[in-house]
Amino acid sequence: MLTQDDNLLLTQVGPGTPGGELLRRYWMPICPAAELSAEKPKKRVKMLGENLVLFRDGKGKIGLVAEQCAHRRVSLYFGFVEDDGLRCPYHGWKFATSGKCIEQPFEPKGSKLIDEACVASYPVQELCGILFAYLGPQPAPLLPRWETLVSKAGRRTMTVLPVHNCNWLQAQENSVDPVHTYYLHAHMLMHQAKADARLKSSAAYFHRPIQNIDFELTREDAWTGIRKIRTYGGALAEREVGHPAIFPNILIVPQEANALVTHWRVPMDDDHTYILWLHFTPTADGSEVEQADADIPVTYLPHPKSPDGEYDLSDFPQQDLMAWETQGPVFDRSKELLGTTDRGIVLWRNLLRQQIQLVQQGKEPDGVIRDPNVNKMIALQIEKHRQTRFERELAAAK
Repeated sequence: MLTQDDNLLLTQVGPGTPGGELLRRYWMPICPAAELSAEKPKKRVKMLGENLVLFRDGKGKIGLVAEQCAHRRVSLYFGFVEDDGLRCPYHGWKFATSGKCIEQPFEPKGSKLIDEACVASYPVQELCGILFAYLGPQPAPLLPRWETLVSKAGRRTMTVLPVHNCNWLQAQENSVDPVHTYYLHAHMLMHQAKADARLKSSAAYFHRPIQNIDFELTREDAWTGIRKIRTYGGALAEREVGHPAIFPNILIVPQEANALVTHWRVPMDDDHTYILWLHFTPTADGSEVEQADADIPVTYLPHPKSPDGEYDLSDFPQQDLMAWETQGPVFDRSKELLGTTDRGIVLWRNLLRQQIQLVQQGKEPDGVIRDPNVNKMIALQIEKHRQTRFERELAAAK
């Protein structure tokens, strides 16, 4: 249970809030790059409580700028994309991808007003067919090169989930909750006759009795996270070293054929979350695959809630969405009642609070990458448990 003040500390994402200032230290996916095209070169974006316009100018440069024009605060989304920028639809002021105002029709030549008319702009990078943005202070850190993004030895697909009408932390805390899979996913699917063979197989896997639960804080050179460790009983008994929830808003999920799915939970504002999945299936022999970023297929899932308030609960993402949304737009953690299986959630909240404090002290939080050698390709090694940097540091300190 948290106090209401602590709950606000961990869930607010807007400019100037402690949580928002922390999250601005990390690159966040905006959308698949294919969503910007010659036919549709601009897109409205909401990220970390800011209303923005993403656009590609006539020369192919990408800009991410504040939506409201510096002049009379009209939306630039309805403006005109030109070779060198975006022109406001109201009075024609034009802005470069840098946010600099480069033209003010009907204003006197040489007016210093043009220097005051800049709009906020943020750097954008494209990697693996995804556009990423950084909304924090300069200099920007390196965009993490996860193996799922940069390895050539496999094929990729993308899934864009519907906007979730809830705070991002509700989704991220779920990643360190090892018990919900038994009831929310396995038990629910086993009670649905329409579940297909693939889903029944997943249901059987997660419906095994859980004999023990543990959690591991992992600190690597490029990332910090928490793994949930389940010991299953029954006919399929095993000790599963779980896939990591990576700070601040990523989950890595292993699937069949050694595939990995990277989940990003991007806070749009306090009440809405954008979720993008990248599926990476490696080749069996490690051979490289020719797949251009523009050829990565993208699937868009519809929102599972019907107009009468019912949810389609026929698969994992719909089940998760129902659970997170029905907690409320911002889950009031002052009213919860935690059990012993919720230790991972407590660990995550403590980690989040610690990282907020680091930023407040003028320090850099975990997972901010500056060293190019660390960032060549960040291997995740989901299946094998290996000694982490955190464990090595503890051993060296003894």
